[in-house]
Amino acid sequence: MDSFFNKTKKNPFADIPKNPSEHFDLYFLATTANLTRRLMQIYGTREAVFAEFSFLEIYDEKLAGREPDELADEQADEWWKNALLDWENNCENYLPLKDLRLRFDLDFSNIIILFSVGLVEEDARFGAVFEILNEFSTEKRLTFGTLNFWQKAKDGADSAQSLIYRLLDLGLVKFGNTENPRSEWTLMVTTILWDLIRGEIQFLQTDWLKYTAAEDLSAIENLILSANLKQEISILPELLREGEIQVLIVRGAHHNSRKTILGAVAKSLGLGLIEIRNGDIKDDERWKIINTLAVLLRAMPVFALDIAPSETIDFPPVSDAVEAFGITLGKQGGVRGESVEKAVTITVNLPDKNERRAHWIECLGNSKSDELEEISERFRLSSGNIRRAAKLAKSYAALANHEKITLADVQQAARALNRQSLDTLAIYLEPLAADWDFLAVREETLSDLRQLEGRCRIRENLRDHIGKSLRGQMQAGVRALFNGGSGTGKTYAARLLASALQKDVYRLDLSTIVNKYIGETEKNLAKIFAFVEELDVILLLDEGDSLLTQRTSVTSANDRYANLETNYLLQRLESFEGILIVTTNASDRIDSAFQRRMDTVIEFAPPTAAERSRIWDLHLPEINEVSSEFMQETIRRCELTGGQIRNIALHAASLALSESENLNTQFLEKAIRREYRKIGAVCPLKEKFEANSNAARW
Repeated sequence: MDSFFNKTKKNPFADIPKNPSEHFDLYFLATTANLTRRLMQIYGTREAVFAEFSFLEIYDEKLAGREPDELADEQADEWWKNALLDWENNCENYLPLKDLRLRFDLDFSNIIILFSVGLVEEDARFGAVFEILNEFSTEKRLTFGTLNFWQKAKDGADSAQSLIYRLLDLGLVKFGNTENPRSEWTLMVTTILWDLIRGEIQFLQTDWLKYTAAEDLSAIENLILSANLKQEISILPELLREGEIQVLIVRGAHHNSRKTILGAVAKSLGLGLIEIRNGDIKDDERWKIINTLAVLLRAMPVFALDIAPSETIDFPPVSDAVEAFGITLGKQGGVRGESVEKAVTITVNLPDKNERRAHWIECLGNSKSDELEEISERFRLSSGNIRRAAKLAKSYAALANHEKITLADVQQAARALNRQSLDTLAIYLEPLAADWDFLAVREETLSDLRQLEGRCRIRENLRDHIGKSLRGQMQAGVRALFNGGSGTGKTYAARLLASALQKDVYRLDLSTIVNKYIGETEKNLAKIFAFVEELDVILLLDEGDSLLTQRTSVTSANDRYANLETNYLLQRLESFEGILIVTTNASDRIDSAFQRRMDTVIEFAPPTAAERSRIWDLHLPEINEVSSEFMQETIRRCELTGGQIRNIALHAASLALSESENLNTQFLEKAIRREYRKIGAVCPLKEKFEANSNAARW
């Protein structure tokens, strides 16, 4: 065998094209030749083997006399090993199988066993061969016992088990029929890895991963980020290349360039990106595959983790063969483990106005907008949501026959994103076609509301106009507490604020958030707070005292976990970057720590007579037949809230509509008395109010 190479100075496969597919075929032929020699031990001669399994002669003919005749098993293995190594060394193209062997330190025997298991995947006729070889089994796949016997006969008592389990550890093979004795366990290749060994990336189709080639990833210099963060990221490839770190953790909001950053780092290393979707970090079988996938694809795996507040999970070891590994995390939760002890963590904040403008310009392309500055200022979206909104905005503009993207198109697009993400967690409140003139409250309350509107408008720029000490603590979030009795206009005011700011408002549905299981409430709250920040909507927490209760002394486990929920909310409010409106009619039940964290507390008092007159005027139809005398008596005697007046007006209108008449004194009186009965109170109006038929109408 050595003399063959020394004399000819020519590889027997020198004429074979140098690519992954041909490399796979050469190992396949080496394995079929190995199998034929083993069958000769049973049938005596090569001719007898071909007589029994005629299809094997086809593979023998493909060798076309390249393999020397009458080689002993040990000689043949050595000949094939050297021939393939020599062919590989003269190949300049990337060979997945070669990279797999070198990075995981696999020897020739490992690869031959792998291909022996995979023969039947390529040609079902090998099933008949294995059925004969599996002496005590009728399986058409190789069994653990058969392979073990082969290796014992050739390499020693323990070699087969170690070789097979090495392939198993890498996810290259897996066992079947494990309910039977181990000698009858069947072996099969992992299809996704088997296809990649052949270099067939086009067949990489799974529901849990997405592969992006290096050439399709963004470069670091093209990322839209702050100068400081971009500079920090540009250093990372060299640290990974030198082995100073292996794992890179990127924290931040969802859809906010976390994977794009990891992709840019991967591109700098000449790697693609494997995005693991719907992945379970505790799935050992999948984890083995991920490490091997990274080598075969020459890619950086990225695992997106959604970890609950105060939760830390154990991260499995990353193989030394993997050049770089990425993890994306939100603001809460953490990871631990040997692999992440030296990990570098970077945090990506939501883009500022200039960064948002750059994203809009890049996304809109030729679909320019004359309102770009206002769009960038008003919609404080994450970078990914800007890109999603831009696509939708183009569609809305086309439907409306706009030549350029308008503010209204973007608003419709943003609203569509909101509904997709938030409808299962909160209740969408339809926008009001109204302004502050529709709210009848005391002057100081209205003044506070207008100031709150102003604060919301400047919330992003405020930190540039305060002292250094305060600037470091400042977030873009705005938190307001509306305190007052039921029906005093708190929820209506929140909706008017949303209308003034031209933002969507969502009311937190406590039934979908609060969970009896420990930690689940915090998880749900973390999710909705994150969505609110990323989508830039207003979150309304109605009757917030049910969540923001005072902490109690711990006398039971329930007290301890209730306090944990409260503590989480306190911490989350500190870092919240959205707009939160909390309403309550029992502010004394709210923990004082929450009140300190509110940027403003606005009091809603029961309406005075003048305010009630204004509310009645806003709620009754312009055309009505209610006497002025009755109306004045009602305003004076009935100290109703705005919510109660709304209910009365609706019921009176229903009565009038059912009678096909205009709303009159009789209908209104019936509605007022019904409202008092509903609340269990005595109506202060006279028993029967007789209005002068000639009295002026209201």
